[in-house]
Amino acid sequence: MSSFWRLLKYVRNYRINAILNIVFNLLYVVFSTLSIGLLWPFLKVLFSSIPQQVDPVSFAWNKEAIAGFLQYQFVSFITEHGQAKALTMICISIVVVFFLKNLFRYLAIMMMASVRTGVVRDIRQQLFQKMVQLPLSYFSEKRKGDIMARMTADVQEIEWSVLNAIEAIFREPIMIIVSLAILLLMSAKLTFFVFILLIITAVLIGGVGKTLKRKSAIAQELLGGLLSTLEETLGGLRIIKGFTAQNQVAKVFGKENNAYRDTMTQLLWRKDLSSPLSEFLGVSVFVVLLWYGAQEVFEGQLEAAAFMVYLGIFYQIINPAKSFSTAYYNVQKGIAASERVGEILGAPIAIKNQENPIAIESFKDEIMFDSVSFAYTDQPVLSNINLTIKRGQTLAIVGPSGGGKSTIADLLMRFYEVSQGAILIDGVNIKSYDINQLREQMGIVSQDPILFNDTVFNNIAFGIENATEQHVIEAAKVANAHDFITELPNGYQTNIGDRGDKLSGGQKQRITIARALLKNPPILILDEATSSLDAASEKLVQDALINVMEGRTSFVIAHRLSTIRYADTIIVLQDGRIVESGNHEELVSKGGSYSKLAKLQEF
Repeated sequence: MSSFWRLLKYVRNYRINAILNIVFNLLYVVFSTLSIGLLWPFLKVLFSSIPQQVDPVSFAWNKEAIAGFLQYQFVSFITEHGQAKALTMICISIVVVFFLKNLFRYLAIMMMASVRTGVVRDIRQQLFQKMVQLPLSYFSEKRKGDIMARMTADVQEIEWSVLNAIEAIFREPIMIIVSLAILLLMSAKLTFFVFILLIITAVLIGGVGKTLKRKSAIAQELLGGLLSTLEETLGGLRIIKGFTAQNQVAKVFGKENNAYRDTMTQLLWRKDLSSPLSEFLGVSVFVVLLWYGAQEVFEGQLEAAAFMVYLGIFYQIINPAKSFSTAYYNVQKGIAASERVGEILGAPIAIKNQENPIAIESFKDEIMFDSVSFAYTDQPVLSNINLTIKRGQTLAIVGPSGGGKSTIADLLMRFYEVSQGAILIDGVNIKSYDINQLREQMGIVSQDPILFNDTVFNNIAFGIENATEQHVIEAAKVANAHDFITELPNGYQTNIGDRGDKLSGGQKQRITIARALLKNPPILILDEATSSLDAASEKLVQDALINVMEGRTSFVIAHRLSTIRYADTIIVLQDGRIVESGNHEELVSKGGSYSKLAKLQEF
């Protein structure tokens, strides 16, 4: 139940609403009990079972004194005003009490609504903030669909299963305790059977409820798998249709869908057992009470009107008991979702600022890789990398796929931490810098243009607060993007669709270049920015890149050697090691790996 208590911590932000909810529920319980209690004088008047004369009794806080005092006041009122008027007053009192009962019930629901929606918002916001802080390595080990399921379906499950049950968990015991206390005062013998009901219900429901948490966890995992398959299918529809694999992916989805359906069916069987089970137990004990209480009425040990009120109060326990048992089931079901959410919230952030990080306002001198090695797991990706790049220079990195080229850029931006060695900027280990300030010194243009379902303007101005239209247009012009943007239906305010799919590859890439240029970073990372483009688009993008690289320290990762001919330094990576280093002419003259690449590309 630790997950349940952890969820309750979120309620502290809404303590006023929570306290008012408790207060209104207490008043609701009071008037609910009073609404049943008013039936006693009503029945006594109706059956003319009122004594003709009652001696005055002083009020005191005990059962006999309270009962005697109320009876004396009631008999005096009837003696003075008559039975008809007394009955009218009782009926009016019943209406008023029921009105107040339902008023306080509604007010309690209103207060809890603010708590529920607020807690869910806080959990979802905290999840999102944690997600964007987690290192990239975390997401390489998780399926995106499963993460989406935790942020959507699991959070929704918490709202409907746990938060919806919180009020019942705190309200129904109050109702049960107050009702039991009154029943004990009225008849201890009859109340014995009420305890039997609660004990039997708790044992049976507790046994069935233990399986709910496990089944619910399985169901949420299966739902995550469903969403992952759906996300992969939507992203790969072109390939699926091209390879006529619709039936194949449909079978995979169908298998997962059936497994989820079977698990949910078993889960609902157990969950829906709570209400009929508790109701059957309640009715069974009610019949026993009816029989046993009738015997006491026949023997003159209990008034008929009192017995009717007793049954009414007892019946008032059944619904809270049912609600409490249902709430228990729901909490068990929701705790599994809470634990899945907690896995994200509790995931360690491996890459974070050290205490009192150093501020970095500008890049002044050089970047140094000092004996840097890196491994994602046990397999090394980079081994003993030593580099020095002066401010304003261009470093080009070439080599076969999987050689570690992009990893160098990822380490520089601290997307991952080096396993051995250090990366220094202006003589300071980048781990000592503030992460956000470090990354503000860098701009990146990747092979796959990352754009958002938003306008051209907002994509170029992404991450830049208070960017002006003039600045965005200037960046677009330098990136050779202004002309095609102005031809779009709404110019810079045109929505470019999901991942920018309304644009061509070259257009998307030039927008990402404009975005990097608007940031105006001193360090630029170009990760195979032209490798997926046709010749015409490559020429436009390459011209834009030359404009952007001017006066900046650039890391250029490339397969096409034509894009890096004028780099100050070119390194060739193979199996995570630098096998060659120099400028274009020097490397060609060596006749090594770079020279072979140049000949293959007829360059």
